[in-house]
Amino acid sequence: MKQKFTLPKINLYFARQIIFGLIVLAATFSGGYLLGFRGYQASLTQFPKVTISRELPADKKNLDFSLFWRVWDTLSSSYFDKTKIKPAQMVYGAIEGMVRAIGDPYTVFLSPDKNKMVQEDLKGSFDGIGLQIGFKGNQLAAIAPLPNSPAEKVGIKAGDFIIGIKDEKKGIEIGTMGLSINDAVEAIRGPAGSVVTLTLLRENVEDPIVVEVVRQSIDVSSVSLEFVGEDQNIALIKLMKFGGETQAEWDKVVIEILKNENTRGIVLDLRNNPGGYLQGAVDIASDFIKTGKVVVIEERGDEKSEYTVEKIGRFLNVPLVVLVNKGSASASEILAGALKDDKGIKLVGETTFGKGTIQEPQELDGGAGLHITIAKWLTPNGYWVNEKGLSPDIEIEDNQETSEDEQLQKAIEVLKQ
Repeated sequence: MKQKFTLPKINLYFARQIIFGLIVLAATFSGGYLLGFRGYQASLTQFPKVTISRELPADKKNLDFSLFWRVWDTLSSSYFDKTKIKPAQMVYGAIEGMVRAIGDPYTVFLSPDKNKMVQEDLKGSFDGIGLQIGFKGNQLAAIAPLPNSPAEKVGIKAGDFIIGIKDEKKGIEIGTMGLSINDAVEAIRGPAGSVVTLTLLRENVEDPIVVEVVRQSIDVSSVSLEFVGEDQNIALIKLMKFGGETQAEWDKVVIEILKNENTRGIVLDLRNNPGGYLQGAVDIASDFIKTGKVVVIEERGDEKSEYTVEKIGRFLNVPLVVLVNKGSASASEILAGALKDDKGIKLVGETTFGKGTIQEPQELDGGAGLHITIAKWLTPNGYWVNEKGLSPDIEIEDNQETSEDEQLQKAIEVLKQ
């Protein structure tokens, strides 16, 4: 016979400032970016005045910029339409190319307009198709469509490779090989009511899939709660992202669960969660893991640092199962990996996306931004998920041809064992 657990008394003081983190959500959201700090803001401004100097700093004297200036001067003197010679835009383009030359799709320079899109993503309100994107190797891929989004309605699935983007009104028809995440987001994003066409490749499907998607206004919450199971005594928490409002929404859900004396377990649903703030994953893990335990390890070269639990958890003795799938990425993998390594929590579903690097944002003059990959993260046992993902303890796919959620039903079954 299974022992019943006792829910703790409600602690009415849940306020806790989220400290310096290391994650960003970038994609449409833009798919599993890890940002540097919680209050990161960017504003759209006009292009700043540009001063062009050909004097090199002393430590750059050995670099040959003659070709750069030759091209600059040739464009300025010879290009037929002088109205298109805009020095500020040319400087931004040169910087973007320099950063892109590193070959890391998550290390990017953001001009002010692109930086504004990242800000909108983090707030959870924007016009688009509701698709989180990232990279599988060097190929742009769908991490997951948001629930009830235009992307979900046309049948885009987690893991689909995006090989083409077309928008007739924008005059865009491009392949995605070599395209940065932010350029892809800019091409896919657009005003509500407009149409974008995506060409997809899907595993086990021979021919490319072409879908026309009508954009709409997207407003994404972080956390939802419902009680499921035969006796409605299983708390199903759907965690959709780790954004600026996630902690406050999480605390409200915690209060509702603690008030319900009938609760006998929790299913934490991280399916199609593209990530967000690393510190958000640490804070939520802290409600299930004892004080002092490691949640995630950050590794920079030979240096390692640990994020540990610094508060008393509110669900330490509550039976728990975690749902994951191909759309679980970045911070959601951090949370799932910590619960699996520390408490042996069962993961049910499919292998996760596999994004294991950390990006730090820097705010630059004029509203521009620079996101730099500064480290990789590891689970408490030292596992790096990058390109591999987390394997579930119980692998099961959701049958799209039925109305039943087979993964959820399996999680409830495991919880009752």
